[in-house]
Amino acid sequence: MGDNRKLLGDFGERAAKGYLQKRGYEIIESNFRCSVGEIDIVARDKDGLVFVEVRTRRGTQFGTPEESITPAKKAKLIELAESYIQQHEGLDLSWRIDVVAIEVGRGGEISRIELIENAVTL
Repeated sequence: MGDNRKLLGDFGERAAKGYLQKRGYEIIESNFRCSVGEIDIVARDKDGLVFVEVRTRRGTQFGTPEESITPAKKAKLIELAESYIQQHEGLDLSWRIDVVAIEVGRGGEISRIELIENAVTL
């Protein structure tokens, strides 16, 4: 199961990058790791720096992808964003956390992809 989850997650992140680029985002970095954890995508858009959490699910029997972001995960995403900013001098001070929610159908096709801007607020 671990391999399947990783494959699904990698698939979702690739899809999210293409989706974001079509919407005008410039991808700066993927899978940024630090002692706190990992940020899926760091990007820039017209408003500044954007940290993107990608959530990919097969089916919704356990809820939608965006519903899987718990209060603890939100706190961790904020901590990750602050860690990234501390480690990279000269970045825009304006930043936000977006979520890309992806649902994959039985045949492996994307049945839904949605960008939720400012999904995690301070």
